[in-house]
Amino acid sequence: MDIAELYKIFLGCQGVTTDSRNCPEGSLFIALKGDKFNGNLFAAKALESGCSYAVVDEDVPELEGNPRCLRVDDGLRTLQLLANYHRRQLGTPIIGITGTNGKTTTKELIAAVLKQRYRVLYTQGNLNNHIGVPLTLLGLRPEHELAVIEMGASHPGDIKELVDIAEPDHGIITNVGKAHLEGFGSFEGVMRTKGELYDFLRRKGTPHVFLHLDNPYLRQMAQGMDLTTYGEEDGLFVSGHVTGNSPFLSFCWKSRTDATLHEVQTQLIGAYNFANALAAVCIGRYFDVAPADIDRAIAGYTPQNNRSQLKQTDSNTLIIDAYNANPTSMRAAIDNFRLMDAKEKMLILGDMRELGADSAQEHQQIVDYLEACGFTDVVLVGSQFAATRHSYPTYADAPALIEALRNQKPTGKTILIKGSNGIRLSTVVDEL
Repeated sequence: MDIAELYKIFLGCQGVTTDSRNCPEGSLFIALKGDKFNGNLFAAKALESGCSYAVVDEDVPELEGNPRCLRVDDGLRTLQLLANYHRRQLGTPIIGITGTNGKTTTKELIAAVLKQRYRVLYTQGNLNNHIGVPLTLLGLRPEHELAVIEMGASHPGDIKELVDIAEPDHGIITNVGKAHLEGFGSFEGVMRTKGELYDFLRRKGTPHVFLHLDNPYLRQMAQGMDLTTYGEEDGLFVSGHVTGNSPFLSFCWKSRTDATLHEVQTQLIGAYNFANALAAVCIGRYFDVAPADIDRAIAGYTPQNNRSQLKQTDSNTLIIDAYNANPTSMRAAIDNFRLMDAKEKMLILGDMRELGADSAQEHQQIVDYLEACGFTDVVLVGSQFAATRHSYPTYADAPALIEALRNQKPTGKTILIKGSNGIRLSTVVDEL
């Protein structure tokens, strides 16, 4: 079955699902395979549960001869080709976003701003991989006027695969830093992979990017491109600076098209979120969203999912950034916490995953930096931090720390909690 024929069937369905446990009535089920699952085994169940059609890439004996069972060579590739075909039919302007840190928060802020004027489709959560991107694109409808598509990567070529599916018209790389070094091999590998977004736009002939001009690596990568710039320097398309961070970020901004100085009080923790917020301002002004609407959207945005959140408990103030961690974001969080106006500071830090051969050195550098900053009330979690030279208490995993906290719970402290998601510091948040 070719994609054009399958697309006609898709148009008659109520969306796409790849999960046989979630089969809305009239939807199209596409069977995917992985190391530990095979969606073909659940195709019959998907039809029984409400799907109109099931796309499979293996023989399904119980569905042999069933006209609602559609055979293809590769389920994943079919999902991706269908998404690309759909994207081309609608022609919706797409903003592609990637980066080492902050891309999900930036995407949420951009969407919040653009929704003030447009009907916007945007990536939900962090469905930003080779499955999530096509599923997001298949949610495009004729009424959507813009789309913001987040793209994640952990290996070279990942971004190229995603931009070839989404074919964005505009691009933004939030930053490049040390993350997934195990997959990328080096920081230069990170730059090359994130730069695959720029490479696509150059090939497409519409090399327009929103550029954080304060970042020297991005400036280098974007040479020769059509730039809409933002940063602290005066005279950019949008310029601004931090005005407060105790504990929530506030900043001011002005644009080349509107010299009025705007002050925004956010609900975001961390001065490192300034660039994310300013990116949303920049894109909002580029698409002619009114300044007052931009301010209102950013001020009203509430972070979720353990990203830059503040929670006040009966005993402590929690600064929660426990969704992910790498050396760049860890140091930024420590710097921000060091400058924060708070008494009785405490840090609970978990291992940074996927750093490969650089892991031992990077964890040691973080511990050394903690000591250089003068932090004494520090708790470390995970085998990588346990292998470093330091005098801080260390726990093998989150359950071990939780057991210790039950015996001696901190009180009256402001606590930074940060680590890779796999360390499960979210469970420590729940305990506190």
